[in-house]
Formats: sequence, structure tokens, C-alpha cells
Amino acid sequence: MIELVLTVCLAGDLEVCATRMLPQTAVGSQTECEASADMRIEDWQKQHPDLTITNQACEIPDITPLPVTEIADGIWMHKGLHEIATPQNAGDLANIGFVVGQDAIAVIDAGGSRDVAERLLVAIRQVSDLPVKYLILTHMHPDHVMGASLFMDMGAQIVAHENLPAALASRAETYQVNYGRLIGAQRMILSNVVPVDALTTGIGEIDLGGRILHFAQTPTAHTDNDLRLFDDLTSTLWAGDLVFAEHTPALDGSINGWLGVLDELQGFKAERVVPGHGPVSLPWPDGMGDVYGYLLTIAQETRAAIKQGESLSVAITHVGESQRDKWLLFDEFNARNATAAYTELEWE
Repeated sequence: MIELVLTVCLAGDLEVCATRMLPQTAVGSQTECEASADMRIEDWQKQHPDLTITNQACEIPDITPLPVTEIADGIWMHKGLHEIATPQNAGDLANIGFVVGQDAIAVIDAGGSRDVAERLLVAIRQVSDLPVKYLILTHMHPDHVMGASLFMDMGAQIVAHENLPAALASRAETYQVNYGRLIGAQRMILSNVVPVDALTTGIGEIDLGGRILHFAQTPTAHTDNDLRLFDDLTSTLWAGDLVFAEHTPALDGSINGWLGVLDELQGFKAERVVPGHGPVSLPWPDGMGDVYGYLLTIAQETRAAIKQGESLSVAITHVGESQRDKWLLFDEFNARNATAAYTELEWE
């Protein structure tokens, strides 16, 4: 696997640097890489005037591949960590992966940094030399999108819900500052929000050659830009963060909407589901049982608190506590979920 590898530094601060791949869509030889390197770098540099290249080479990248598991024929997934983002984990928090067709590969979510995305690409290259033609983003959260620039640089088409660009634009500065503080300046080099090429307006499909991936956007649920996917060949459903397991869910949309979407999906014919967090494969529909139970509990306990006249500050101290032992990162997410549920349900 020969790739163009750059040492990239922040312009004006050559002490904050990172090694970054500038890959092509398909695998090339040493000769092909060297022949196109200067032109590719020139074009890339025009897009990144905030960065300085201090070294370049066509070589086998010294990058450890992400561990991936083949959960069904041609479907490879990586399990994200149940942690808060840090420089050490580089935002490797979400379940991400790829699907191999006869002609092309589609990546499902880009991970929480350029580092994570590059490790995913190395894992892809260990499985197949086919071109990576698509990146599908299931929603806007940084642990799923901040590695997208790698695939943009490769020329892959980026597919997402029609609401995703506006959602990302409204949070781009927050992600850059707050998320950047979590993973550090070095990890943030080329870990950023990127333009989306193809926006869904309902349902659609991608042909990978002998394999069609169907995608459909949902009403506001986990967020207002959730996208789910389905593979006919293996009867596999990607739910993104519509389904959590082990990791406490994160409510950033509508609790009523989320429960409604899960109600509708319960009858969807699939053999397995890939959740956004938790085991990379769960049986369907049983795999949605935990997140559904959590959301239903939050909704019921919030309504009870509102009915009793409790203020928001009081309600969030106990709403969801009955679920504490079932979830990791409970203290990091539950109070926020209770707050979101209260502000929505108090107007019913």
C-alpha cells in the first residue's frame, strides 16, 4: 500500500505538526504515486493555506490499522470506544466501517478525527484494493464526521441527510473549539467539517457493483439529520445513533420523534442491526430494545416530574436514575438527555 504521506504543520507554528496521508481513490504503485505527487500537493495546498507541508514521500504509511470485524459477507465494522474524546483515543468513539461491492467500496461514517479515518483506510486496504467511492454520514456528531476530510481528499462522494450541512454549519465553530480542546491541536489537523456532495431528500441507493445500499432519512429523532442504510444481500440495517447499546444514548433531537421512529422501524425486515455505539452487530429488532427502554423511561419519568410541578433543575437530578446500572457514561449523558426531554415535553 503505497501512499503519498505528508508532514503537515499549522502555518506559523511548526511545532504543531502531524503526519497525514494524501491518498488516491484506488491503490497505485510507487511510480504512479511519485508521478502525480507534485500536482496533487499543489492542488491540495491551495485548499489548505492554513497549513504548511514540511516533508513528503511516497511510502507505506506507518499507521496501525483499526481493528475491524466482518459481521456479514463484505461488511466490515470497527467498534468505537466507550470513552470521552481525548488526544490518546483521537475520538475513536463511534462504530464505523465499510462495505465491499464488486466494483467499489462505501465507508459508513468517518470517525472522530483524521487519525481515526486514516487507520480505517489502512484497514480497508488490507481487505480490498477496490476504489473507495462513497462516504455515507449517518448524522452530524463529531465522533462520526470529523475524519471526513480524508475521504474528500480521495475524491469519494460524501452522502448525507439533507439537513446535515445546516446542522454542521451551526456547530462548526463549537466543534472546532470545544472538540479541538478534547482531542488536542495535533489531532485536529485536518479533522474538520467538510462539504457534502449528495444530499438525500427521502430515500435513495448506491450501487457498489452487485450490491445495492439503500438509504433513507428519518424525521427528527436522535438528531434532525439521521440517515439509516440497508444492504439487501445480507439483510443488514445500519441505524447510526438511532440505536445505542452499552453506551448511554445521546438525545439531540426529539424524544417523541426518536420513540416514534423506533416504533416504525420495529417491523422493518432485517437480520441484524449495526448500532452507532455498542457491539458492531445485534439481532434485529431485539437490538433496539435497550435504547427503546431507556428513552421510554426518560419520557415517562419526565412527564411525571412535570405533572408534579417539578422545575427542570429538580427533575434532572432523578429522571433516568432507574436506568443507571444499565449504561456506561451515564453521568456524562443522562442529565443532558433529561434536560432535552423536559424542555420538549413541558409544552405537550
